[in-house]
Amino acid sequence: MNAQRSKEPSMEKLIADFRAVVNEAEELLKASAGESGEKLSIVRARISEKLADVKGRLEEAQGALIDRSKVAARAADDYVHDNPWQAMGVAAGVGLLIGLLIARR
Repeated sequence: MNAQRSKEPSMEKLIADFRAVVNEAEELLKASAGESGEKLSIVRARISEKLADVKGRLEEAQGALIDRSKVAARAADDYVHDNPWQAMGVAAGVGLLIGLLIARR
């Protein structure tokens, strides 16, 4: 499982990529204010590349999150089927705690 996590893009890397995209967009705005033509085309191409890269990374992260969620849901489902009375006891306890917290307000 740890090997799988090391392949997934980290949140810090995604944030850094978003910052880079924002910086490129700011550069595009500055370039478009005073210049047109070749320089603007180059900046637009760089932004398009970075956006495509970030979108790909987000899709990978989303896929990994969905896969982990499915695994967790299957494990929870198996546990409830194997231990129905314990699962009901836990659910009742959580419900009682939530009820007590709501009643305190």
